[in-house]
Amino acid sequence: MRHSLPLAPQFYVTAPQPCPYLPGRMERKLFTALQGDYAEKLNDSLSKQGFRRSQNVLYRPSCSECSACLSARIDVRRFEPSKSQRRSLRRNAHLQRRASSPWATEDQFELFRRYLDARHADGGMADMDIFEFAAMIEETPIRSRVVEYSDRESGELAAVCLTDVLDDGLSMVYSFYDPELPKAGLGTWMILDHIDIAREAGLPYVYLGYWVPGSPKMGYKAQFSALEIYRRGRWEPMRSDDDYASETHPLSTDPIAEQVANISLPDSRA
Repeated sequence: MRHSLPLAPQFYVTAPQPCPYLPGRMERKLFTALQGDYAEKLNDSLSKQGFRRSQNVLYRPSCSECSACLSARIDVRRFEPSKSQRRSLRRNAHLQRRASSPWATEDQFELFRRYLDARHADGGMADMDIFEFAAMIEETPIRSRVVEYSDRESGELAAVCLTDVLDDGLSMVYSFYDPELPKAGLGTWMILDHIDIAREAGLPYVYLGYWVPGSPKMGYKAQFSALEIYRRGRWEPMRSDDDYASETHPLSTDPIAEQVANISLPDSRA
């Protein structure tokens, strides 16, 4: 199935498949290719409209009977860490950050495999080999960085995040960490560090991907202050989970053609 806008990227819809977040539901995605000189502008524009990047594709959930997946970002200027988040900062003060071009290494892959085996053994990436991992890291048509976190003394790699640099913030595309350090809270700590990176760079937002009300897998994102949710065509401050119960109603989703027609695209001639 294909939908398009005149003189614009082509948009496609994936076939339905079981939802990884809410049991008993089916998911599908609206997506378009990300390539050429237009790629960076397209990524910047669509990221502000709830899209995410995966290699050279931009996608957004477009389920036929549910709109529970809500894009989330942190307003860096308004963010204040909680007591537990301040403890996380102190707990991981021994780690140092190193940002580099998107290049995959064997150390990264070994950490990635241990993370998947411990945390997502039945997930969609469970069978990913080193070549597919390298493609995930390296196949990017836009400005991306690999942010590594390692122990200052031993040099041992503890966590990694693939990060896109947008015109208005940082997008945490995918992160993984040492599963043998559960008490370190490395997932939360990486988000806190990206808030610091964005603040240092003068970028207003950190994009976290999707928050799904009712999904335990995504509950940690709601713990950050100054969280904004992209809902019904605009960003709004996040409210309580109960305010988003209607997003799982069968009538909560617009038809695909309307969704595509309402996408705002940058001027490719600019």
